[in-house]
Amino acid sequence: MAFVKPFRAVRPKQEYAKQVAALPYDVYNRQEAKEEVGKEGLSFLKIDRAETQLSDSVDTYDSRVYQKAAETYQQMKEDGIFISEEESCYYIYQLQMEGRKQAGIVACASVDDYLSNVIKKHENTREEKEQDRICHVDTLSAQTGPIFLAYRSCEAVNQVVSRVMEESSPLYDFVSPDGIGHTVWKVAGREEVQAIQQAFEKIQDIYIADGHHRAASAVKVSLKRREQKKGYDGTEEFNYFLSVLFPDDQLMIMDYNRCVKDLNGLAKEAFLEKAAKHFTVSKLAKAKHPAKKGEVAMYLEKEWYLLEAPNELLQVPDAVASLDVSVLQEYLLNPVLGIADPRTDERIDFVGGIRGLSELEKRADSDMKVSFAMYPTSIGELFAVADAGLLMPPKSTWFEPKLRSGLFIHEIEKH
Repeated sequence: MAFVKPFRAVRPKQEYAKQVAALPYDVYNRQEAKEEVGKEGLSFLKIDRAETQLSDSVDTYDSRVYQKAAETYQQMKEDGIFISEEESCYYIYQLQMEGRKQAGIVACASVDDYLSNVIKKHENTREEKEQDRICHVDTLSAQTGPIFLAYRSCEAVNQVVSRVMEESSPLYDFVSPDGIGHTVWKVAGREEVQAIQQAFEKIQDIYIADGHHRAASAVKVSLKRREQKKGYDGTEEFNYFLSVLFPDDQLMIMDYNRCVKDLNGLAKEAFLEKAAKHFTVSKLAKAKHPAKKGEVAMYLEKEWYLLEAPNELLQVPDAVASLDVSVLQEYLLNPVLGIADPRTDERIDFVGGIRGLSELEKRADSDMKVSFAMYPTSIGELFAVADAGLLMPPKSTWFEPKLRSGLFIHEIEKH
Protein backbone atom coordinates (compact mmCIF):
# COMPACT_ATOMS: atom_id res chain seq x y z
CA MET A 1 0.00 0.00 0.00
CA ALA A 2 1.11 3.56 -0.69
CA PHE A 3 0.89 6.36 1.81
CA VAL A 4 0.16 9.63 0.03
CA LYS A 5 -0.70 12.49 2.33
CA PRO A 6 -2.17 15.99 2.04
CA PHE A 7 0.08 18.86 3.11
CA ARG A 8 0.15 22.57 3.86
CA ALA A 9 1.66 24.06 0.73
CA VAL A 10 3.44 27.32 0.26
CA ARG A 11 2.26 28.57 -3.11
CA PRO A 12 2.08 31.77 -5.17
CA LYS A 13 -0.84 34.14 -4.87
CA GLN A 14 -3.21 33.63 -7.75
CA GLU A 15 -2.14 36.77 -9.61
CA TYR A 16 1.53 35.72 -9.57
CA ALA A 17 1.21 32.04 -10.49
CA LYS A 18 1.94 32.40 -14.20
CA GLN A 19 4.99 34.59 -13.58
CA VAL A 20 6.40 32.35 -10.87
CA ALA A 21 5.87 28.96 -12.54
CA ALA A 22 9.08 27.72 -14.18
CA LEU A 23 10.29 24.64 -15.99
CA PRO A 24 12.43 22.25 -13.91
CA TYR A 25 15.85 23.53 -12.89
CA ASP A 26 17.73 20.91 -14.93
CA VAL A 27 16.10 21.84 -18.26
CA TYR A 28 18.42 24.84 -18.56
CA ASN A 29 22.13 25.44 -18.63
CA ARG A 30 23.41 28.38 -16.58
CA GLN A 31 23.21 30.96 -19.35
CA GLU A 32 19.71 29.89 -20.41
CA ALA A 33 18.51 30.07 -16.79
CA LYS A 34 20.00 33.54 -16.46
CA GLU A 35 18.19 34.68 -19.60
CA GLU A 36 14.88 33.32 -18.29
CA VAL A 37 15.28 35.20 -15.02
CA GLY A 38 16.17 38.31 -17.02
CA LYS A 39 12.90 38.01 -18.95
CA GLU A 40 10.73 37.24 -15.90
CA GLY A 41 11.81 38.71 -12.58
CA LEU A 42 9.46 36.49 -10.53
CA SER A 43 10.52 33.24 -12.21
CA PHE A 44 11.05 30.45 -9.72
CA LEU A 45 14.42 29.88 -11.36
CA LYS A 46 15.61 32.71 -9.09
CA ILE A 47 15.26 30.16 -6.29
CA ASP A 48 15.86 26.87 -8.10
CA ARG A 49 18.94 28.26 -9.89
CA ALA A 50 20.05 31.09 -7.62
CA GLU A 51 23.42 31.37 -9.37
CA THR A 52 21.47 33.41 -11.93
CA GLN A 53 21.55 36.25 -9.40
CA LEU A 54 25.28 36.02 -8.72
CA SER A 55 28.42 36.78 -10.70
CA ASP A 56 29.40 34.20 -13.30
CA SER A 57 32.62 33.80 -11.34
CA VAL A 58 30.68 32.10 -8.52
CA ASP A 59 30.57 28.34 -9.05
CA THR A 60 27.10 26.85 -9.60
CA TYR A 61 27.54 24.65 -6.53
CA ASP A 62 29.09 27.26 -4.23
CA SER A 63 27.47 27.49 -0.79
CA ARG A 64 26.65 31.13 -1.58
CA VAL A 65 24.28 29.94 -4.31
CA TYR A 66 22.15 27.94 -1.86
CA GLN A 67 22.22 30.75 0.66
CA LYS A 68 21.03 33.16 -2.03
CA ALA A 69 18.20 30.75 -2.87
CA ALA A 70 17.09 30.70 0.78
CA GLU A 71 17.26 34.51 1.02
CA THR A 72 15.27 34.95 -2.19
CA TYR A 73 12.63 32.48 -1.05
CA GLN A 74 12.24 34.27 2.28
CA GLN A 75 12.05 37.66 0.57
CA MET A 76 9.35 36.51 -1.86
CA LYS A 77 7.31 35.24 1.09
CA GLU A 78 7.75 38.56 2.89
CA ASP A 79 6.75 40.42 -0.28
CA GLY A 80 3.50 38.45 -0.46
CA ILE A 81 4.38 36.62 -3.68
CA PHE A 82 4.00 33.32 -1.82
CA ILE A 83 1.35 32.47 0.73
CA SER A 84 1.13 29.59 3.20
CA GLU A 85 -1.88 27.30 3.09
CA GLU A 86 -3.78 27.27 6.38
CA GLU A 87 -4.89 23.65 6.07
CA SER A 88 -3.51 20.38 4.80
CA CYS A 89 -4.98 19.50 1.43
CA TYR A 90 -4.37 17.87 -1.91
CA TYR A 91 -4.41 19.67 -5.23
CA ILE A 92 -5.32 18.56 -8.73
CA TYR A 93 -2.82 19.76 -11.32
CA GLN A 94 -3.98 19.46 -14.93
CA LEU A 95 -1.65 20.08 -17.85
CA GLN A 96 -2.88 20.48 -21.41
CA MET A 97 -0.65 20.14 -24.45
CA GLU A 98 -1.92 20.18 -28.02
CA GLY A 99 -5.41 19.20 -26.89
CA ARG A 100 -4.26 16.31 -24.66
CA LYS A 101 -4.92 16.61 -20.93
CA GLN A 102 -3.43 14.87 -17.91
CA ALA A 103 -4.56 15.49 -14.35
CA GLY A 104 -2.50 14.47 -11.33
CA ILE A 105 -2.79 14.61 -7.55
CA VAL A 106 -0.34 16.99 -5.85
CA ALA A 107 0.59 15.40 -2.54
CA CYS A 108 3.46 14.26 -0.36
CA ALA A 109 4.75 10.74 -0.93
CA SER A 110 6.44 8.72 1.79
CA VAL A 111 10.21 8.40 2.16
CA ASP A 112 9.62 4.98 3.75
CA ASP A 113 7.66 3.89 0.66
CA TYR A 114 10.68 4.91 -1.42
CA LEU A 115 13.03 2.95 0.83
CA SER A 116 10.79 -0.16 0.84
CA ASN A 117 10.34 -0.01 -2.96
CA VAL A 118 6.60 0.68 -2.91
CA ILE A 119 7.80 3.65 -4.96
CA LYS A 120 9.76 1.98 -7.73
CA LYS A 121 12.71 3.32 -9.70
CA HIS A 122 13.87 2.57 -13.23
CA GLU A 123 16.95 4.76 -13.46
CA ASN A 124 20.32 5.12 -11.75
CA THR A 125 21.23 8.40 -10.08
CA ARG A 126 24.57 10.18 -10.07
CA GLU A 127 25.93 11.35 -6.74
CA GLU A 128 27.12 14.75 -7.98
CA LYS A 129 23.66 15.57 -9.33
CA GLU A 130 22.05 14.43 -6.08
CA GLN A 131 24.40 16.57 -4.00
CA ASP A 132 23.23 19.79 -5.64
CA ARG A 133 19.59 19.23 -4.69
CA ILE A 134 20.54 17.89 -1.25
CA CYS A 135 22.24 21.24 -0.54
CA HIS A 136 19.28 23.12 -2.00
CA VAL A 137 16.62 21.31 0.06
CA ASP A 138 18.76 21.32 3.19
CA THR A 139 19.52 25.05 3.04
CA LEU A 140 15.94 26.11 2.27
CA SER A 141 14.32 23.45 4.47
CA ALA A 142 11.89 23.14 1.59
CA GLN A 143 11.29 20.90 -1.42
CA THR A 144 10.71 23.07 -4.47
CA GLY A 145 10.53 20.68 -7.42
CA PRO A 146 7.77 18.03 -7.47
CA ILE A 147 8.63 14.43 -8.34
CA PHE A 148 6.61 13.09 -11.31
CA LEU A 149 5.06 9.80 -10.14
CA ALA A 150 2.79 7.40 -12.01
CA TYR A 151 0.38 4.68 -10.92
CA ARG A 152 -2.00 2.28 -12.60
CA SER A 153 -5.24 4.16 -13.12
CA CYS A 154 -7.66 3.79 -10.21
CA GLU A 155 -11.37 4.43 -10.58
CA ALA A 156 -11.77 5.64 -6.98
CA VAL A 157 -9.20 8.39 -7.55
CA ASN A 158 -10.59 9.21 -11.00
CA GLN A 159 -14.06 9.79 -9.55
CA VAL A 160 -12.81 12.27 -6.94
CA VAL A 161 -10.70 14.12 -9.49
CA SER A 162 -13.59 14.42 -11.94
CA ARG A 163 -15.99 15.61 -9.25
CA VAL A 164 -13.65 18.30 -7.92
CA MET A 165 -12.84 19.56 -11.42
CA GLU A 166 -16.53 19.75 -12.32
CA GLU A 167 -17.85 21.25 -9.09
CA SER A 168 -15.20 23.77 -8.00
CA SER A 169 -13.46 26.75 -9.52
CA PRO A 170 -9.75 26.54 -10.36
CA LEU A 171 -7.16 28.03 -8.03
CA TYR A 172 -4.88 28.73 -11.01
CA ASP A 173 -5.66 28.68 -14.71
CA PHE A 174 -3.10 29.99 -17.19
CA VAL A 175 -1.18 29.19 -20.35
CA SER A 176 2.62 29.33 -20.06
CA PRO A 177 4.73 30.96 -22.79
CA ASP A 178 5.36 27.57 -24.43
CA GLY A 179 1.62 27.07 -24.97
CA ILE A 180 1.05 24.52 -22.19
CA GLY A 181 -2.16 24.98 -20.19
CA HIS A 182 -1.90 24.76 -16.39
CA THR A 183 -5.02 24.45 -14.22
CA VAL A 184 -5.02 23.75 -10.49
CA TRP A 185 -7.88 22.91 -8.12
CA LYS A 186 -7.68 22.67 -4.36
CA VAL A 187 -8.97 19.49 -2.69
CA ALA A 188 -9.71 20.34 0.94
CA GLY A 189 -13.08 18.73 1.66
CA ARG A 190 -12.77 16.06 4.33
CA GLU A 191 -14.68 13.49 2.27
CA GLU A 192 -12.55 14.01 -0.86
CA VAL A 193 -9.27 14.05 1.08
CA GLN A 194 -10.19 10.82 2.86
CA ALA A 195 -11.29 9.15 -0.40
CA ILE A 196 -7.98 9.95 -2.11
CA GLN A 197 -5.88 8.82 0.85
CA GLN A 198 -7.81 5.56 1.21
CA ALA A 199 -7.67 4.86 -2.54
CA PHE A 200 -3.87 5.14 -2.57
CA GLU A 201 -3.64 2.84 0.44
CA LYS A 202 -5.01 0.13 -1.87
CA ILE A 203 -2.50 0.86 -4.64
CA GLN A 204 0.43 -1.55 -4.40
CA ASP A 205 2.98 0.19 -6.62
CA ILE A 206 3.92 3.74 -7.56
CA TYR A 207 6.59 4.54 -10.12
CA ILE A 208 9.00 7.43 -10.54
CA ALA A 209 8.36 8.64 -14.07
CA ASP A 210 10.66 11.65 -13.90
CA GLY A 211 12.73 13.16 -11.09
CA HIS A 212 14.92 10.31 -9.81
CA HIS A 213 17.62 12.73 -8.61
CA ARG A 214 15.15 15.01 -6.82
CA ALA A 215 13.56 12.00 -5.11
CA ALA A 216 16.92 10.53 -4.04
CA SER A 217 18.00 13.94 -2.72
CA ALA A 218 14.80 14.39 -0.69
CA VAL A 219 15.28 10.93 0.81
CA LYS A 220 18.90 11.60 1.77
CA VAL A 221 17.94 14.89 3.45
CA SER A 222 15.24 12.99 5.34
CA LEU A 223 17.67 10.35 6.56
CA LYS A 224 20.09 13.06 7.65
CA ARG A 225 17.38 14.93 9.55
CA ARG A 226 16.22 11.70 11.22
CA GLU A 227 19.67 11.25 12.70
CA GLN A 228 19.89 14.89 13.79
CA LYS A 229 16.52 15.29 15.46
CA LYS A 230 16.10 14.50 19.11
CA GLY A 231 12.76 12.92 19.80
CA TYR A 232 12.25 11.84 16.19
CA ASP A 233 8.86 10.15 15.90
CA GLY A 234 8.24 9.68 12.16
CA THR A 235 5.53 12.30 11.78
CA GLU A 236 7.93 15.08 10.70
CA GLU A 237 7.43 16.67 7.29
CA PHE A 238 10.92 15.67 6.19
CA ASN A 239 9.63 12.08 6.05
CA TYR A 240 7.66 13.00 2.90
CA PHE A 241 8.51 14.52 -0.46
CA LEU A 242 6.59 16.74 -2.85
CA SER A 243 5.04 14.79 -5.73
CA VAL A 244 2.46 14.89 -8.48
CA LEU A 245 0.89 11.48 -9.12
CA PHE A 246 -0.66 10.72 -12.53
CA PRO A 247 -2.68 7.73 -13.73
CA ASP A 248 -0.83 5.76 -16.40
CA ASP A 249 -3.58 6.00 -19.01
CA GLN A 250 -3.22 9.79 -19.25
CA LEU A 251 0.54 9.89 -19.78
CA MET A 252 2.51 10.24 -22.98
CA ILE A 253 6.16 9.33 -23.33
CA MET A 254 7.92 10.92 -26.26
CA ASP A 255 10.91 9.55 -28.13
CA TYR A 256 14.37 10.17 -26.68
CA ASN A 257 16.72 10.23 -29.64
CA ARG A 258 20.43 9.67 -30.20
CA CYS A 259 23.13 11.48 -32.17
CA VAL A 260 26.65 10.13 -32.70
CA LYS A 261 29.69 12.21 -33.61
CA ASP A 262 31.29 9.86 -36.18
CA LEU A 263 30.99 6.46 -37.85
CA ASN A 264 33.84 4.95 -35.84
CA GLY A 265 36.25 5.13 -38.81
CA LEU A 266 33.82 3.52 -41.25
CA ALA A 267 32.86 4.85 -44.68
CA LYS A 268 29.13 5.37 -45.17
CA GLU A 269 28.60 2.25 -47.30
CA ALA A 270 30.61 0.05 -44.92
CA PHE A 271 28.57 1.37 -41.98
CA LEU A 272 25.26 0.66 -43.76
CA GLU A 273 26.48 -2.85 -44.58
CA LYS A 274 27.29 -3.53 -40.92
CA ALA A 275 23.92 -2.05 -39.83
CA ALA A 276 22.18 -4.48 -42.21
CA LYS A 277 23.62 -7.44 -40.29
CA HIS A 278 20.92 -7.10 -37.61
CA PHE A 279 18.45 -4.59 -39.11
CA THR A 280 16.56 -4.39 -42.36
CA VAL A 281 17.79 -1.11 -43.87
CA SER A 282 15.76 0.83 -46.45
CA LYS A 283 15.78 4.40 -47.73
CA LEU A 284 13.02 6.83 -46.80
CA ALA A 285 11.79 9.46 -49.24
CA LYS A 286 11.55 12.03 -46.43
CA ALA A 287 11.89 12.51 -42.68
CA LYS A 288 9.49 10.19 -40.90
CA HIS A 289 8.95 9.12 -37.30
CA PRO A 290 9.12 5.38 -36.60
CA ALA A 291 5.60 3.97 -36.76
CA LYS A 292 5.93 0.99 -34.44
CA LYS A 293 8.12 -0.79 -31.93
CA GLY A 294 11.32 -2.08 -33.50
CA GLU A 295 11.63 0.73 -36.05
CA VAL A 296 14.37 3.37 -35.93
CA ALA A 297 14.60 6.28 -38.39
CA MET A 298 18.21 7.17 -39.16
CA TYR A 299 19.55 10.38 -40.71
CA LEU A 300 22.96 10.21 -42.33
CA GLU A 301 24.57 12.56 -44.88
CA LYS A 302 21.30 14.32 -45.68
CA GLU A 303 19.36 11.07 -46.28
CA TRP A 304 16.82 9.27 -44.10
CA TYR A 305 16.78 5.50 -43.65
CA LEU A 306 14.48 3.10 -41.83
CA LEU A 307 16.05 0.41 -39.65
CA GLU A 308 13.74 -2.47 -38.74
CA ALA A 309 14.72 -4.91 -36.01
CA PRO A 310 13.58 -8.55 -36.39
CA ASN A 311 11.08 -9.89 -33.89
CA GLU A 312 13.60 -12.21 -32.27
CA LEU A 313 15.51 -9.18 -30.97
CA LEU A 314 12.35 -7.62 -29.53
CA GLN A 315 10.48 -10.61 -28.18
CA VAL A 316 12.82 -11.59 -25.37
CA PRO A 317 11.81 -12.15 -21.72
CA ASP A 318 14.20 -9.54 -20.31
CA ALA A 319 12.25 -6.29 -19.80
CA VAL A 320 15.33 -4.14 -20.46
CA ALA A 321 16.80 -6.10 -23.37
CA SER A 322 13.51 -5.85 -25.28
CA LEU A 323 13.45 -2.04 -25.21
CA ASP A 324 14.09 -0.35 -28.56
CA VAL A 325 16.86 1.78 -27.02
CA SER A 326 18.52 -1.41 -25.74
CA VAL A 327 18.28 -3.15 -29.12
CA LEU A 328 19.86 -0.18 -30.88
CA GLN A 329 22.62 -0.02 -28.25
CA GLU A 330 23.33 -3.76 -28.27
CA TYR A 331 23.29 -4.36 -32.01
CA LEU A 332 24.47 -1.10 -33.56
CA LEU A 333 25.78 1.62 -31.26
CA ASN A 334 28.16 -0.65 -29.34
CA PRO A 335 29.43 -3.20 -31.90
CA VAL A 336 29.47 -0.93 -34.95
CA LEU A 337 29.91 2.62 -33.65
CA GLY A 338 31.96 1.71 -30.58
CA ILE A 339 29.66 3.37 -28.01
CA ALA A 340 30.27 0.91 -25.16
CA ASP A 341 28.88 3.07 -22.35
CA PRO A 342 26.37 5.74 -23.43
CA ARG A 343 26.47 7.23 -19.91
CA THR A 344 30.09 8.32 -20.25
CA ASP A 345 30.99 8.30 -23.96
CA GLU A 346 31.38 11.87 -25.21
CA ARG A 347 30.72 10.81 -28.81
CA ILE A 348 26.99 10.34 -28.15
CA ASP A 349 24.36 12.93 -27.31
CA PHE A 350 20.64 12.68 -26.59
CA VAL A 351 17.83 14.82 -28.01
CA GLY A 352 14.34 14.95 -26.50
CA GLY A 353 11.52 14.19 -28.92
CA ILE A 354 9.93 17.57 -28.23
CA ARG A 355 12.63 19.10 -30.46
CA GLY A 356 11.44 17.19 -33.53
CA LEU A 357 13.18 15.49 -36.46
CA SER A 358 14.53 18.80 -37.75
CA GLU A 359 16.79 18.99 -34.69
CA LEU A 360 18.21 15.56 -35.54
CA GLU A 361 18.95 16.75 -39.07
CA LYS A 362 20.55 19.92 -37.75
CA ARG A 363 22.81 18.02 -35.35
CA ALA A 364 23.93 15.42 -37.90
CA ASP A 365 24.66 18.19 -40.41
CA SER A 366 26.73 20.19 -37.93
CA ASP A 367 28.48 18.86 -34.82
CA MET A 368 27.41 15.21 -35.19
CA LYS A 369 27.45 12.67 -38.02
CA VAL A 370 24.42 10.40 -37.68
CA SER A 371 21.09 10.69 -35.83
CA PHE A 372 18.63 8.03 -34.71
CA ALA A 373 14.93 8.75 -34.14
CA MET A 374 13.47 6.20 -31.73
CA TYR A 375 10.00 4.79 -31.29
CA PRO A 376 8.91 5.94 -27.80
CA THR A 377 9.25 3.65 -24.80
CA SER A 378 5.76 2.88 -23.48
CA ILE A 379 4.55 3.41 -19.92
CA GLY A 380 3.89 -0.34 -19.80
CA GLU A 381 7.55 -1.02 -20.61
CA LEU A 382 8.61 1.42 -17.88
CA PHE A 383 6.40 -0.39 -15.35
CA ALA A 384 7.73 -3.79 -16.46
CA VAL A 385 11.35 -2.73 -16.00
CA ALA A 386 10.66 -1.25 -12.55
CA ASP A 387 8.58 -4.27 -11.46
CA ALA A 388 11.48 -6.55 -12.40
CA GLY A 389 13.83 -4.45 -10.26
CA LEU A 390 15.86 -3.54 -13.34
CA LEU A 391 17.18 -0.24 -14.68
CA MET A 392 16.63 1.32 -18.08
CA PRO A 393 19.47 2.52 -20.29
CA PRO A 394 20.12 6.25 -19.91
CA LYS A 395 17.76 8.63 -21.67
CA SER A 396 15.04 6.07 -22.40
CA THR A 397 11.99 8.23 -21.65
CA TRP A 398 11.04 11.84 -22.34
CA PHE A 399 7.83 12.98 -20.68
CA GLU A 400 5.86 15.96 -21.92
CA PRO A 401 4.51 18.28 -20.76
CA LYS A 402 6.92 19.10 -17.95
CA LEU A 403 5.67 19.92 -14.45
CA ARG A 404 6.26 23.51 -13.37
CA SER A 405 8.23 24.32 -10.26
CA GLY A 406 7.12 27.06 -7.89
CA LEU A 407 3.38 26.35 -7.89
CA PHE A 408 3.70 24.12 -4.82
CA ILE A 409 6.42 24.14 -2.17
CA HIS A 410 6.67 21.65 0.68
CA GLU A 411 8.44 23.04 3.72
CA ILE A 412 10.18 20.69 6.12
CA GLU A 413 11.26 21.38 9.68
CA LYS A 414 14.20 23.72 10.16
CA HIS A 415 17.44 22.31 11.57
